[in-house]
Amino acid sequence: MSTTLLTIYVLIWPAIVAIVLWVLVSAFFKEWREARRDGRPLI
Repeated sequence: MSTTLLTIYVLIWPAIVAIVLWVLVSAFFKEWREARRDGRPLI
């Protein structure tokens, strides 16, 4: 594997993880707000 490809992989990996984490957290807070608004427990 070339140095350039390895560098790109190492730099892109945290960005992919951050995007996935952002999607999960935003979905959780959306569900949490809806549950609070409706007066039902989250679990």
